[in-house]
Amino acid sequence: MSIWEYANPRKFMSWTGPFVVLFSVLAALFVGVGLIWGFFFTPDAEGFGSTVKIIYIHVPAATVAINAWAMMLVASLIWIVRRHHVSALAARAAAPVGMTMTAIALITGAIWGQPMWGTWWAWDPRLTSFLILFLFYLGYIALWQAIDNPDTAADLTSVLCLVGSVFALLSRYAVLFWNQGLHQGASLSLDKQEHVADVFWQPLVISLAGFSFLFVALLLVRTRTEIRARRLHALEARERMVNA
Repeated sequence: MSIWEYANPRKFMSWTGPFVVLFSVLAALFVGVGLIWGFFFTPDAEGFGSTVKIIYIHVPAATVAINAWAMMLVASLIWIVRRHHVSALAARAAAPVGMTMTAIALITGAIWGQPMWGTWWAWDPRLTSFLILFLFYLGYIALWQAIDNPDTAADLTSVLCLVGSVFALLSRYAVLFWNQGLHQGASLSLDKQEHVADVFWQPLVISLAGFSFLFVALLLVRTRTEIRARRLHALEARERMVNA
């Protein structure tokens, strides 16, 4: 059996139902544990005070925002190559979730940056590329809404996704590309000298896992909703043809 058979709209609806419940439960559990542990059971950081605890929201949200666009890129490429409708609908479904996570990362970054840098915003390479990524999310969603033909909308948004992937990449690796900038390096790293101390690292990993489970749960829910909406649109179009 080909893996593409599982992406058939009817089969997709049947096998993803239980996973919506599973990932929703995992998301609630991991996000709850990570945030409660991080905010209430970790000490203040030297030089940062209690503001360091915003990393339990900021870092997971930023990570999901970038990876959501990466997922949209893969889904868009599948649409371009195979013309598989579920992949296009999955990309569309992921966009509002990714945009929300990008907004959360920008807002929490500003809250964190004000006491650290003395300003709410700085035109730092990573911050600027992340803001542009947010604008690409807005443009992607608006383009889907502006075009009536779903296949044409999928084609154009796929191209936009390819272009926006440059800024998703910059958002992730801007600190490596440019040595100058206020933004710190990666909070999670294989290099123990770079990532945060274990007392902060452990709840951060749990929170990151929770946000990832939340993204998957919302992605499945929204993709299933997009499939239902497409079916409804097709039925309405067929009824109009019959009545014409």
